[in-house]
Amino acid sequence: MTYLSYFACMLEEWTAVEYLKKYFFHMVIISVTISAILVFFIVPLTILFFIYLTNVLLIIYQRNGEVKADPLSDVWDSARKTVASFWDIYARIWHGYELHGVENLPEGPGIVVYYHGAIPIDYLYFLSRLFLWKKRLCLSVADHFVFRLPGLKLLLEVTGVMPGTREECLSALKNGHLVSISPGGVREALFSDESYQLMWGNRKGFAQVALDAKVPIIPMYTQNVREGYRMFKERRFFRQLYETTRLPFTPPYGGLPVKFRTYIGEPIPYDPNITTDELVEKTKTAVQALIKKHQTIPGSIWKALLDRFDKHCKSD
Repeated sequence: MTYLSYFACMLEEWTAVEYLKKYFFHMVIISVTISAILVFFIVPLTILFFIYLTNVLLIIYQRNGEVKADPLSDVWDSARKTVASFWDIYARIWHGYELHGVENLPEGPGIVVYYHGAIPIDYLYFLSRLFLWKKRLCLSVADHFVFRLPGLKLLLEVTGVMPGTREECLSALKNGHLVSISPGGVREALFSDESYQLMWGNRKGFAQVALDAKVPIIPMYTQNVREGYRMFKERRFFRQLYETTRLPFTPPYGGLPVKFRTYIGEPIPYDPNITTDELVEKTKTAVQALIKKHQTIPGSIWKALLDRFDKHCKSD
């Protein structure tokens, strides 16, 4: 064996070339799997990171300015504008976000009822743009588990997120606020799919509050929200786990830059002669009508991506 051949053999052994050849296929499979996992979950995790970062920035603003005012007061408006501007830029870049039908929102109080996607990021976009356009805060009813999340207390208070008891909602409406709620809530987020089926169950509290407060209900829906972020197909175990604990153990995935368009429908005016059940059905019909008008069913990720290049809104 020549010195050159001997050196080549030693180099192969040192660099583990033979080892790599033997296990190359396995390494490719592992690399592809890890890459797929990162692609599926990196955007939802990024959103979560930005949400916590927003809360940290609000804490810094509070301490530096020694702000002790009520989180819902106008003192926080400059901070709200900064936060809203950040999320609006994110919405424009990542989802080409559009908001239609703002003129359907009443000048006074009202209840906004919307379809709940796997991740309600579209709703966050709506809140941000509404504040930037109208300098108006829409208070949000959230599931109880949201308030168990650590480190978000100030953000929830400043953006007007509340557990949504009957008394809280009536008080907010009495003070002239818009109040929003998704009757499907977490169940709809977890177990609805690209068919965009509403999963309201027997939820009718929002309708009773609307009647008690004598305010209109405004339906709202975001096009392609299920194509942007999805849940894994329902499994009986996860469904039973949620029904038992009321905690969302199923992680969302996706985050593709599909087109998002939020449509605000015509308000359902207060009618003293309507029952709670009838108002629930009218509201459900109005939300379903928005879905039917603006959404391809079943939803298509490819079409939702191509919508980014479509300058015209479907049936707008």
